[in-house]
Amino acid sequence: MNNSQFSILNSPSSTSLAPFFAPEGVLVVGVSQNPAKLGFGLARNLVLSNYAGNIHYVSPHGGTLFGRPIYKSITEMPKTADLAVLLIPATAVAEALRQCGQQGIKGVIIAAGGFREIGEKGVRLEQECLRIAQSYGMRLIGPNCIGILDTHLPLDTTFLPPPAPPRGDVALISHSGAMCAAVIDWARGQGFGLSRLVSLGNQVDVQETDVLAAVAADPYTKVVTLYLEGISDGRRFVTEASRVMRHTPIVALKAGRSASGRQAAASHTGALAGAESAFDAAFRRAGVIRADTTEEMFDWARALAWSPLPNGRRVAILTNAGGPGVTAADALETNGLSLAPLQPATVDDLRRLLPPFASVHNPVDMLASASPAQYARALQLLLADETVDSVLVVLPQPPMYATGAVARAIIPHIHAADKPVLAAVMGEMMIQEAVAHFRAAHVPEYRFPERAAASLAALCQRAERLALPPHTPIPFEDVDKATAARILEEETAVAGQNGGWISQAGMMGLLTAYGINVPQMRLAATAAEAAAVAAAMGVPVALKIAAEGVAHKSDAGGVLLDVMGETAVMAGFERVVTAITAAHPDALIEGVHVQPMIAGGQEVIVGMVRDPQFGAVMMFGSGGVEVEGLNDVAFALAPLLPSDPAEMMESTWAGRKLDGFRSIEAVDKTAVVDVLIRLGQLAADFPALAEIEINPVRVLTDKAVAVDARGSLNGTV
Repeated sequence: MNNSQFSILNSPSSTSLAPFFAPEGVLVVGVSQNPAKLGFGLARNLVLSNYAGNIHYVSPHGGTLFGRPIYKSITEMPKTADLAVLLIPATAVAEALRQCGQQGIKGVIIAAGGFREIGEKGVRLEQECLRIAQSYGMRLIGPNCIGILDTHLPLDTTFLPPPAPPRGDVALISHSGAMCAAVIDWARGQGFGLSRLVSLGNQVDVQETDVLAAVAADPYTKVVTLYLEGISDGRRFVTEASRVMRHTPIVALKAGRSASGRQAAASHTGALAGAESAFDAAFRRAGVIRADTTEEMFDWARALAWSPLPNGRRVAILTNAGGPGVTAADALETNGLSLAPLQPATVDDLRRLLPPFASVHNPVDMLASASPAQYARALQLLLADETVDSVLVVLPQPPMYATGAVARAIIPHIHAADKPVLAAVMGEMMIQEAVAHFRAAHVPEYRFPERAAASLAALCQRAERLALPPHTPIPFEDVDKATAARILEEETAVAGQNGGWISQAGMMGLLTAYGINVPQMRLAATAAEAAAVAAAMGVPVALKIAAEGVAHKSDAGGVLLDVMGETAVMAGFERVVTAITAAHPDALIEGVHVQPMIAGGQEVIVGMVRDPQFGAVMMFGSGGVEVEGLNDVAFALAPLLPSDPAEMMESTWAGRKLDGFRSIEAVDKTAVVDVLIRLGQLAADFPALAEIEINPVRVLTDKAVAVDARGSLNGTV
């Protein structure tokens, strides 16, 4: 165990969880002598696991079970247990907790159901159980869970049918007990074992973030997988996961990511963000690798547990068939990987090794006649090539040799390499010998190239995240926080009249206070005044309605651009007022804002929405009126880290074309970074801000200007 793992295991939060992960004795309340009952299964599993500590059983019926006495009450048993598992009716749990507390038990797993999942009555019962536990200094896992399993301690507090999963190096923390049961059985057939499994159930007390460090500190655990249906404390999870992932990779599957789960919001930013974008941003910030399917999660976990990390994304494909090689090349590109450009010396060596018609350029197709020895030597050559970061071996059943023989020939070279080698062993019945050899040797193997390529991409993602130095947001010192606070106090005082929206003047004042460029803007109460203001500014100008509670001015005809001349300005004034009066009859119209037109450059959108779990989430993408249609956006948590703006820009077309593209002139990308970081700092400084949207930000060759902005409040400053 390294020093970081030792310190995590001995942190105050992990110490309180010690009864779950290193219990000196276990008490099972609710055992049964009937083999058809779950209480029998739980008692059986605890014994079959070969747990070395004290085991006690409690049931009002008494008797004996597996050679041990069954006590009729908790108070009768010796005080030699620090972990209890309760598998009794929900209505009896509270009293059982009191008795556990009196016996000095500090950890309790409530396996019983009948709590929050049944409604308000169950919620009240959960709260009572939590109060009792806290009064005795106990920690609770559950209710409505299947408990904990540790294959190395060993310990099995589940009631699942045997056999238990084989010992392994992948841990699972799950919100779903049924998912745990399915994974245990599936893992047996996939050739990998589990180290620890934690079923959390309703999480009345212990939550996913609480157990993350303790599970990762296990010296047998090389990868932690998470099945999540939500996160209890988003920012705390990010902090803890960021710390854990430095020594143990984390792969997460977040359920419930469909469009129906997105939050409704009035701004483009809110509409595009939604809960899943916040989870993506949070996982990225924490260095958690997010899988889309259960199969992906464990595919990637095996690769992360068993393979070294690559130095780059260049992959060599080694195969005995052309079609699978092409399929593999497509899969690599789909996953953001590339074919390694083999060095001339490697190509020459392959040409001497292989038949004349073999393809010696990547993908390397050795032809169907390839022997195990040729596979082994070709793999050696590819691994020695400095342009190759990893190798994907694609192995359909050779017509003249056994796949098992090929596996035996290449495994020693895979183990000797400091580069990852993954195998796509294509087929089913004819390849089982090879599969058995690869699994025994801990070489990740998959049925088709697509799964192997995705796993290589996960290895790359892990390597790239570790290459980033740990860093924190760097705030700007030239912001005027006091002025921003005063503006927000004024806006909060009238927020109810404006539907929670911040006035245009207020928004521009906030941006100015945080050093974001805004155009000159003046409010005109009449058409004549608008014409006079435009003449003083110089035409062309933009006319924008100033009306309380009107968020989407453009949609309602409240914005006119490129207006020139006194007559046009006066007519434009009347036009936007008439349009807003028709669209929003109850709106209180103050007049029209007049701004000088800012021509040229490119348009982007920069925004923020406050997620209930993760706080302020920043958005960047294509701006203007097509923002929602294009959906070309990226998200990151605020305040932004120094690396975040570049990642957001690189992942969007809006960001990539800031460098110029064909006839599109390059603009000031640094100025956009400045706007993003400053807006993120504003959002982090003032939690009362619910949404902010600058659309568009006009990016010129020497600056970026927030042409239009809106924002809303969610509470008092």
